[in-house]
Amino acid sequence: MLTADALEALPHVRHGFFTREGGVSKGIYAGLNCGLGSEDDKGAVIENRARIATKLGVARENLITVYQIHSADVIRVTEPWSHEDAPRADAMVTTRPDIALGVLAADCTPVLFADAKARVIGAAHAGWKGAFTGVLEATIVAMTELGARRENIIAAVGPCISRDAYEVGPEFRDRFLEAKATNDIWFTLSARDGYFMFDLTGYVAHRLSAAKIDTVTRLDRCTYGDEPRFFSYRRTTHRGEPDYGRQMSAIALTPEI
Repeated sequence: MLTADALEALPHVRHGFFTREGGVSKGIYAGLNCGLGSEDDKGAVIENRARIATKLGVARENLITVYQIHSADVIRVTEPWSHEDAPRADAMVTTRPDIALGVLAADCTPVLFADAKARVIGAAHAGWKGAFTGVLEATIVAMTELGARRENIIAAVGPCISRDAYEVGPEFRDRFLEAKATNDIWFTLSARDGYFMFDLTGYVAHRLSAAKIDTVTRLDRCTYGDEPRFFSYRRTTHRGEPDYGRQMSAIALTPEI
């Protein structure tokens, strides 16, 4: 797994941006596929998730994820739930120790949050649509409602598709420019006429910084370009493969002693 130094330094916080390495899945899902929504063997996915729970020091049933829908919806977590009962949302916050909040991604941006002083953590799945519609800011607001303070919140932006691999059409760019003309900085011209390359990582980090939290840090790893380490939806699509794996990023509080 990968870690962010700013989160790693916090007391009573455990986290990891897990890669595809170290799991039991086979074939196109080879490695640590954590997507129960994939067509992978369910037993393999459950074992992969259990390995992550162990690494974070929580019971396997206490590693939870939501049914991700590319929204700005945030869930306040007080109890763990089963996969079958997972609410539809794209972010979670909690003050409860020994629950790990996990988000899945395969090119979208995972973001992990913590205010160690208030003992509040959060996790968000931020694809372009979720970031554009405010999932990051909504997560921060939900954390403050639990006692966090913006000036104490650290956010770590995990591996996602890089600008060099993220080609988009003119209608995609137009949507961003209609919202704010300065969004033009997140786009560069593609080698293909009329298309653009989109900097999702930069856009996400900018939205977080604009929310005036204490620290925003980036891992700057490209899921598309590093096949041995990451699953990628876009790489799978370009190859015409039938499905793809999902890597997990997760964060947990440990009990105070």
